[in-house]
Amino acid sequence: MILYFSATGNSKYVAQRIAKALNDKAVSIEHHNGNIILSEKEYFGIVTPTHFWELPVIMREFLEKLTLTLSKENYIFMIATYGSIPGCCGTDTKKMLARKNISLNGAFSVKMPDSWTPFFDLSNPQKVQKQNNNAEVQIDKVIAQLKARKMGNHATPKAPYFLRGLTDSLFGKARQTTNFYVEETCIGCGICVKRCPVQAIELKNNKPVWIKEQCALCLRCLHACPKFAIQYGNGKTKKHGQYKHPDFTKHERKS
Repeated sequence: MILYFSATGNSKYVAQRIAKALNDKAVSIEHHNGNIILSEKEYFGIVTPTHFWELPVIMREFLEKLTLTLSKENYIFMIATYGSIPGCCGTDTKKMLARKNISLNGAFSVKMPDSWTPFFDLSNPQKVQKQNNNAEVQIDKVIAQLKARKMGNHATPKAPYFLRGLTDSLFGKARQTTNFYVEETCIGCGICVKRCPVQAIELKNNKPVWIKEQCALCLRCLHACPKFAIQYGNGKTKKHGQYKHPDFTKHERKS
């Protein structure tokens, strides 16, 4: 089984590609109770974005509740999608699973367009498409490594784990929902409310309002807004554009 969290489609796409190659299935952690029983020689994989060089909050919470019953010759792996560096994601996952007496056999990474638009500029479609094209080669490489059941942490470039304390502190401050604001173009459609993975948004007077002090900071609300009315922080998100993986958008049009 391949489990994933995805805000804009990158990790979902990778998970689905991996699952197809391994004759397996990809399931969102948003639709799974965390109770898993593996059969003999079965793969168990986690595909996750990188947030502030570490695991997303929602993935950490899922791994904390995970109950994984192993069988013989299982292979446990994780894949981090990232824009600049997967940082401590591999080590984070290894440590969290170890607390449940589960060994992480392999950790890997795939570089893709980074949806953290307070910093990364995704306004050039040709540049974004080139990044996704390059990712296909990396995914193929990871598939070959998984089929060979390669061992070790290959999620590169890594970050020294002692930086985890610093990144976690910065991540906590960035997750403050006071960083979000809504422009007048908002039409009150409620898509942001429906798609928030931590139910941090409500509609009040037909406008989105953040009702929690912190959120998952996945920026799904910003990228899913049909009027691009949701912005974050320093004002750069407006000029840096919105992003959804092309495959995600294709399936969205069909639904």
